[in-house]
Parts: sequence; structure tokens; C-alpha cells
Amino acid sequence: MTKPYHVVGIGNAIVDVLAHADEAFLDTHGVQKGIMQLIDMERAVHLYGQIGPAQEISGGSAANTIAGIAHLGGRTAYVGKVKDDQLGRIFAHDLRAQGAEYDTIPAPKGAEGETGRCIVLVTPDGERSMNTYLGVTEHLTPADIDERLMAGAAWIYLEGYRFDGPESHEAFSKAIGAAKSTGGRVSLTLSDPFCVERHRAAFRKMIRDDVDLLFANRAEILSMYETEDFDEALSRAAAEIDIIACTDSENGAHILAEGQRWHAPAIPTQIVDATGAGDLFAGAFLWGLTAGHDLETCGRMGCVAASEIISHIGARAEADLGALFRQHGLI
Repeated sequence: MTKPYHVVGIGNAIVDVLAHADEAFLDTHGVQKGIMQLIDMERAVHLYGQIGPAQEISGGSAANTIAGIAHLGGRTAYVGKVKDDQLGRIFAHDLRAQGAEYDTIPAPKGAEGETGRCIVLVTPDGERSMNTYLGVTEHLTPADIDERLMAGAAWIYLEGYRFDGPESHEAFSKAIGAAKSTGGRVSLTLSDPFCVERHRAAFRKMIRDDVDLLFANRAEILSMYETEDFDEALSRAAAEIDIIACTDSENGAHILAEGQRWHAPAIPTQIVDATGAGDLFAGAFLWGLTAGHDLETCGRMGCVAASEIISHIGARAEADLGALFRQHGLI
């Protein structure tokens, strides 16, 4: 039976504020390089006042993934909380314009907190340091999970960052139950090594019990399995999960399933902004999977999509990803 949706994603609905900064700026303002740090509204206002010219682009990790799948023609939907304010309306418009369904009821205008935003500081090497004010998206609850929507998905895609919300685990559990009830499968992205450290026990339980496909990068999977041996971490993950898709920066990606391992090489490009590379890798991989491609091809599609994203500012595709896949002989 063909399901209404190829992939439904759940994540933090965020508007990215991207600005260039040097190492000295990071040091001066106490920003840890290359990771995501949670900040409050006061800190968000302070950093915004200190940065140079900025570009506002709808983001959020899982939303970027879903936008990528929609860009490729996949049937997608997204669940994430915004407020009925200017940034919230921008977020909703941008995601729907990509072709994704987005119907999460926004927090009312009078609600405490605002639509989440992430101040992304991009250093000359293309690395991004993310300072995230979650705002109302932190308060996504089980009531926001539409079981009909989850049951209609071939895959659901869960964002690791979403674990920071107070009712996130219950919301994920409800989504997983609804998806599995109709034969749907569950994918999870670990999102960030510090996120793994905050929630390792909950992640491990979900991985063992429910996850069919795990997305991670080298740092995240090493953190998850508390080892410095990359191959050991991959092997331990593969013993628990059907499919592993692990990115390794300029070394490409490693795909493991059914006792086999494939390597997808990175596509050389000029790095302008690494924001969203993992998100679009996951989007292209999931699109390829739902379109019937083999896992090695899915990994190569992910690397092509990641190379497109890091070649410009922002985490939404500017080039035609389908055309790039054809150029690389993938479709």
C-alpha cells in the first residue's frame, strides 16, 4: 500500500540568523566553536546586537531535511512549534513554499516566549557555531503529534535536538507508536555530540527499541558509544540498528546494513557555510531510499546534496538536486 507521505519530520522550528565572524569574535563573546549551544532570549538579543550584517533564513535541522526531500519531489510533512509572530509566519511560509505540508498549530500571540531562532556564526573555514534560543518550539507536546499523520508515513524522521524539550520524549514515543502501528519505520539523527551527552541514556533506549535508521557524524557516534575508535562505534551501532548512515566530513560517509559496509566519497567543493550539510545528507538519503535506490547510491546522493549546501550561505538547496544527481549518474 502506498502511504500518503514518504517522510514526516519532527524537530525544532527555528529561523536561522547567519553572520560571518572570526575566531576572535567567538573568543570575545564566549562562543564555543563548531557546536550548538542553547541560549536564553537575553543572550540572543545581546549576540544579535554584536554581530555584523546577517541573513535570516528559515531553518531547524529536521525542517531542512524535510525541505530537501520536498525539493526532490517527495511527499513530506513537518511537525514543529512556532509562535503566531513575524518569524513564525516566515518559517511556515518558507517550508510550505518548498512543497512540504506544515499544519502544527502555532502558539498564540500572547504566549510567553517567541519563535525560536539560531544565531549561526560562520568562521572563515566554513565551520558554524550555533547559538539557539528555542523559544516556543521547546514546548512541543504530545498533543501536537497528529497520530493520523504519523500513521500515514513510510518513514518518520526524529531530530536529536528536539530531546531538549520537557515533553519531547513523550511526543516522540507517541509518534513512534503511531508510525509503527501501520508498518512505518523510524529514523533518528543524533544532531550534536553535546546533545548526545545530555540525553545518552534516552537515545540508547530509543535506538535499541525503535530506530531503524540512524544518522550521525563521526563526533556524534563516538560520543554515543563512548569510544575513540570510529570503527568500533560503527560496529556497535550496526549491531543494534538496521541501517547506519554516518558522515565523516571531507572523508565522505559510511553506510552499514546487513553485515555490509559501503563508503560514499565526499564531493570536493569550496566550503562557504557548513550549516545544514548533515541535514541535507539525510534528506537526500531518505529521498533515495523511498524512491527505491540501493543504500550505496543513497549515501552518494547524500554527499552530493551536502556538497551543494556547503557551497553557499543557508541550509536550503539553491541548485536543482535532481539535476546534480543526474550529472553524477545517480538517477
